[in-house]
Parts: sequence; structure tokens; C-alpha cells
Amino acid sequence: MSFIKTFKNKKIIITGHTGFKGSWLLAFLSTFNCKIFGLSKDIPTTPSHFRLLKFSEKIKNYEIDIRDSKKLDKLIKSIEPDFIFHLAAQSLVKTSYEEPALTFTTNCIGTLNILESVRKINKRCKLILITSDKSYKNLEIKRGYKENDLLGGVDPYSSSKASAELIIQTYLSSFLKTKKNISLAIARAGNVIGGGDWSSDRLIPDCIKSWSKNKKVLLRNPDSTRPWQHVLEALSGYLILAVHLSENKKLNGQAFNFGPSNLNSYSVLDVVKRMKNYWKNVSWKKNKKNNSPYESNLLKLNSKKAKKKLNWKSILTFKETINLAITWYKIFYDKKISIYDLSVSQIRFYEKIFIKRIR
Repeated sequence: MSFIKTFKNKKIIITGHTGFKGSWLLAFLSTFNCKIFGLSKDIPTTPSHFRLLKFSEKIKNYEIDIRDSKKLDKLIKSIEPDFIFHLAAQSLVKTSYEEPALTFTTNCIGTLNILESVRKINKRCKLILITSDKSYKNLEIKRGYKENDLLGGVDPYSSSKASAELIIQTYLSSFLKTKKNISLAIARAGNVIGGGDWSSDRLIPDCIKSWSKNKKVLLRNPDSTRPWQHVLEALSGYLILAVHLSENKKLNGQAFNFGPSNLNSYSVLDVVKRMKNYWKNVSWKKNKKNNSPYESNLLKLNSKKAKKKLNWKSILTFKETINLAITWYKIFYDKKISIYDLSVSQIRFYEKIFIKRIR
């Protein structure tokens, strides 16, 4: 899995680079000797994986709201990127109920602004648009959702992501099909976990925050099932998709799922019990009065298309996934090595076993 040929010396924009997934993509790309430009409105959490990486001198940071079309236009035109990875989003279901307008404008208008800016440039540019497994209309079915399944959403977050995909398809058909210099692909991934996530209302960050203070963690939906996946699994898919998009024009406009195997679908309680093996003073309690807004109980992706066309598949076991995440936090609290070195060491570990297991 060598990306250096594709990305070396290329100008790459990451929107949402200060978030959990964006900061890990930043660390991943930093190992390929490319020129990285990060676009984010703010740093969303404290602590922050992005801050801990200490990238101030290695990339160019731009504080920009992707809903600001004029500033975005000017910036993309001045950079003339070879690649754009669009991750900037309001990504929390609970927040989407509290701030639906923010969720729709960020996820829909933000995506529209990226597309509008890109269609105005004349340089060759590859665009990877990251949406979500929640783009699919959730029918609570047991089989994994395929790329041609119906899109839709009940909660504001899911609906905003499905709406963003409709905008992408409209721009592709109406404007970008005729622009030979622009190609794009859509990447859908699910519930990713890993070290450095301090987002609110997410299982592992909630556990770490509580356990590091010797407190019980409150489990909102202990029986809910999720296809837990390490963040590096999804990011490797995005990068491999970008490589193939550069080499194969037929992939232009296509969507790809990047999810774990169905064997990795475990309940919230399963995850917590597994984490107990790696962390001292673990305790939890179930929330008997769960007043949380609606959220799907079962989400699975079928990633056979990615395996067939990109030679990508999920390669980590459930045990390895949890181990990587918890080990990161343990070393963080021990303060023994730099967070950049820790994160890159996990990236190198993942790359090594990916090459072995993908064959």
C-alpha cells in the first residue's frame, strides 16, 4: 500500500482537518512528503488530536467556515489543489437535533460550496467527498447497505448527509461531467473509533473521560449494535480511492462503502467489556431513563465493491481495533512519547499488516 507515487509533492486540501478523522488523515498524509492545506472553522474539542500533533510548521492552516462561499472560492483558486478531501461537517446526531439549521447548512451548503468552487478552477483536481453510512435510508435490515440502495434520513444529521449526496449527484450530472480536469468520488464510512477522539456523546471518548477520573460511565444504549471500525481503516479506503480515481476515469462519480466485516458488529456493552481488558478501574452503569433522540440501532455497510474495484477491505479484528484505540489513550496519559510519533507508529503498524492481509 504505497501512496508516495500519487501524493508526493502534490497540493492537498483537507477540509475539517482539525477534527478527529481529519487530524488522523493529516498525520497519514504527512508521511508522504506532500503539501497540505488545512481548512477548518475551529478546533472542535479540548483536548484535541490536531493540537497534540503540533503541525503548525508542517502544514498551512486556514481558519475558514465552508459556508462562506466567497472566502472558499478565493482560497481554492489561490491554492490550485491536486486533491481535496472534504471531511468538514457537523457530524453528531445529538447536535443535529439541538442545531438542525447549523447541521443542514454545514453539511449541505458547505458541500455545495466546495463543488461550486472546484468547478471554477481549470487545473486537474481529484475530489474525495466523505459522507456517511447514515446517508442510507435506514430500514433496520440485517444485510449490509450497498452503494445503490436508497438514500434518506429520519434524524437531521442523516437527512443532511443524504441531501448532500443529492447535491453531489446534481453537480456531477449538470456541471462536472463536462469538465475533464475534475473527477470526484464519494466515500461512505460508519462509526470510526481510535485514539485522540474527545467528541461528546461517543462511546470510547465518554469511557476514557470517565475512567481517567475513576468515575462510572453512563451507557445510553448498551444493546445498540455498531460495526466498530478503527479510523485508519476508513482513511486507508479514502486514500486508496484517491489513488484509483487518479488512474481510472471510470470511477468518476461513483460511491464506495468502507466498512468492517459483519463479524465486527458488536453491541456497546461488548465494546465496554473488551475495553475492560486494557484499562484499570473500569466501571459503568446503564441509563434506565434514556431520553436521547432517535438514532438507528443497526447500521451495516456492504463493502464488496471496494474490494472488487479498489482491492480494499477491512483487515483489523475486533480485538485489534479496540487494542489500538485504548493503547493510544494509555500512552497519551502516560506522556511517554510525542503524540505525532505515537500516531505515526500506529499508522506504520496498520500499513504493515494491511499489505500482508490484503493479498
